[in-house]
Amino acid sequence: MCGRYASSRSSDDLVEEFEVVETRIAAPLAADYNVAPTKEVYAVVERPPSRESGQDRTEPAQRQLRVLTWGLVPSWAKDPSIGNRMINARMETVAEKPAYRKAFAARRAILPADGYFEWYPTARTDAKGKPVKQPFFIRPKDGGVLAMAGLYEIWRDPTKADDDPDRFRWTCTVLTTEAEDSLGHIHDRMPLMVERERWHEWLDPTTPGDTSLLVPAVPGRLEAYPVPRLVSNVRNNGPELVEPLPLEEVE
Repeated sequence: MCGRYASSRSSDDLVEEFEVVETRIAAPLAADYNVAPTKEVYAVVERPPSRESGQDRTEPAQRQLRVLTWGLVPSWAKDPSIGNRMINARMETVAEKPAYRKAFAARRAILPADGYFEWYPTARTDAKGKPVKQPFFIRPKDGGVLAMAGLYEIWRDPTKADDDPDRFRWTCTVLTTEAEDSLGHIHDRMPLMVERERWHEWLDPTTPGDTSLLVPAVPGRLEAYPVPRLVSNVRNNGPELVEPLPLEEVE
């Protein structure tokens, strides 16, 4: 699974990296080294031109950078808190699950990340006899952006007026698959990646959803290393959370 990740790149950097045409964010997000469910995150999507742009909305979809909330709320949901449980969607079932299949068909996204965190149970136990878990940070070896495959939905809040600018809630989820061998010993699931040459096909809302556009990371492309347990507390945030922990401090 993917329950925490780091996203420190600026909106300007992401606009350049993903060749974004239209930036649809009210204000840039601060660098976040401890992204957790329900937080706001950057997402790359392709949408029709905005009305404010003055362009013909029948023109092809444009690549946009938006800010979404992590935790997908299906359009039919009565309570938006359902999103707290929908931070990940399994590739194996995403095309059939009622919560995800409509988004998979036409509302696909890329969620840029520096890397993500997983927790490995050590041989040490706590006072309750449970294994103490050591966090690991998993990132591209080349230091590039991890383009995680995602889905997004737009939920209409029935309690807000039609002219309320906050009546629509934009939310997202991360697609996951079985972890490749070199990472499977840490956790059996990992985020799916979208390769650069497949960005447009994946994002294009007129192209039917196809899991063949997604691939697990090529073995050896990602690196994993232990990091301070500070990351386990979502209140902690800073570049020190992704600094390698000396091996002698790993129990």
